[in-house]
Amino acid sequence: MPNTIEAYLVELRGALAGADPALVQDATYDAEEYLRSAVAEAGGTPEAVAGAIEAYGTPAEIAAAYKETERTVTAALRRPAPATTSTNPFLRFFGIVADPSAWGALAYMLLSLATGVLYFTVVVTGLSLSLGLMILIIGVPITLLFIGAVRAISLAEGRIVEGLLGQRMPRRPRTVVVADGTFWGRIKAWFSDYRTWTTMLYMLLMLPLGIAYFTVIVTALSLSLATFAAPIVQWTLDTPIVRINEWGYLIEPWGAPLFFAGGMLGFFVTMWMAKGVGYLHGLFAKVMLVGRFEGVDR
Repeated sequence: MPNTIEAYLVELRGALAGADPALVQDATYDAEEYLRSAVAEAGGTPEAVAGAIEAYGTPAEIAAAYKETERTVTAALRRPAPATTSTNPFLRFFGIVADPSAWGALAYMLLSLATGVLYFTVVVTGLSLSLGLMILIIGVPITLLFIGAVRAISLAEGRIVEGLLGQRMPRRPRTVVVADGTFWGRIKAWFSDYRTWTTMLYMLLMLPLGIAYFTVIVTALSLSLATFAAPIVQWTLDTPIVRINEWGYLIEPWGAPLFFAGGMLGFFVTMWMAKGVGYLHGLFAKVMLVGRFEGVDR
């Protein structure tokens, strides 16, 4: 049985080897929070540490419990399967409208412009203030506040990604194991943790990605809607809608079904595109925001 909290956390991560990194982060945070609270209440002595660890359970027991809980929670929260599960490719193609993951990805792409601007502003402003005021005493708390904000935004973005894109993300803040467990040691670990910097990079990249996602999805939806509505608008206004330079072209009655079909086809293609982008972005977010915990300094 480990005799320090830091050693316990390292063993717990080892017992969770091969599990989802997001699960490892959640389990590590819960264990550290419980153990430090229990030890503080018991006086902070070595005996208190041993008692807290014994009461909490061995790393192997905790790891097994978390893995079992994860299976149960995953099964309970699993998104319903699309209504259309036929092997017929045509039915599967049009069944995308019944796929919750496609609608979640569509919502994420529309939201990404706002979150991208917010994340970019936070990182640029925080870095500018931190570097500019580093020579002053006030620069230290501002830098720490900025790093704390980055970690908080990382957790919030993870919840958005999991809710809309279905990618398992951490539900607890990231814990960095340090040898001495002191406040300054923890601050140093924040700066040496490469996930702090990959999170900032992710937040910076979200601006161009958000612009691209929003532009593509809005353009695709607009084209689909415009194609579908063109005959209806022409009949309503009694004027040509399709124009090239000064020439206007009337949509013949026999051509209206083609416009309707083209608009609907464009919408289904857009939904499939959104689902694919959502899947890829979920993997990207997992790589950038969640650590692997290979060692005590990860």
